Amino acid sequence: MSVPTIRLNDGTEIPQLGFGVFKVPPAEAAQVTADALAAGYRHIDTAAMYHNEEGVGQAVAASGINRDDLWITTKLDNGDQHRPAEAIRTSLRKLGLDHVDLYLIHWPMPQQDLYLDAWLAMEKAQQEGLIRSIGVSNFHGEHLRKVVDGSSTVPSVDQVEIHPSLAQYDLVTEIESFGTKAQSWSPLGRSEDLEAVAPIASELGRTAAQVIIRWHLQRNLIVIPKTVNPQRMAENFDVFSFELDDDTMAALDALDAGNRAGSHPDDKNA
Repeated sequence: MSVPTIRLNDGTEIPQLGFGVFKVPPAEAAQVTADALAAGYRHIDTAAMYHNEEGVGQAVAASGINRDDLWITTKLDNGDQHRPAEAIRTSLRKLGLDHVDLYLIHWPMPQQDLYLDAWLAMEKAQQEGLIRSIGVSNFHGEHLRKVVDGSSTVPSVDQVEIHPSLAQYDLVTEIESFGTKAQSWSPLGRSEDLEAVAPIASELGRTAAQVIIRWHLQRNLIVIPKTVNPQRMAENFDVFSFELDDDTMAALDALDAGNRAGSHPDDKNA
């Protein structure tokens, strides 16, 4: 099944649907990633903070899939913003790769006030061919503005928390005003999101997760659902044979309640 791609501001094409490995234990990461690749995913999202880059790399190496057919994302650990060049090379070593397709600053950490310096180091690493695209995660407008004004590169991606009970329409509009693409983390939300969508999904003969993923896709967001269950991996990948009509999209939009599952970027400083 062919996954649509989205063209980023640097000309690269990112698969719109990927697979996240947040909270996948290091000992299980190789098998979970292998299962995801077997299900058809070619976009894998990890992070230094997840401590499972090695497992992702093992699965990629064992898969036999052409490297050019894969999109691998990892992220700068919050504690490494003072040493981004070393952190990038450490992640590459753990992944067993000579480059990653996307490297993100995981959180702005505004009280540290190091993210612009980290960004400038990432620009250099991109020029050296260690990274194809550089971006950010959990950045709001003021953080993006500081990066854009202080450098020569606009972030290609901003990965932020988005799900039906935290739709983030205003933030997405702000992100895209810079020419940056929004990517959804925690895209399925909490159990309450899935429960709220369940009646709609039942009417459509789909799972609640499929409906939510479809909602992200039709908003033109990049989305990285996560599960360790191979059956659910396959279900979550099977989202290109149906569409949600305007009424269904509006019903999902109406679930927005500002329910944040993670930290607010201004409050995250560790």
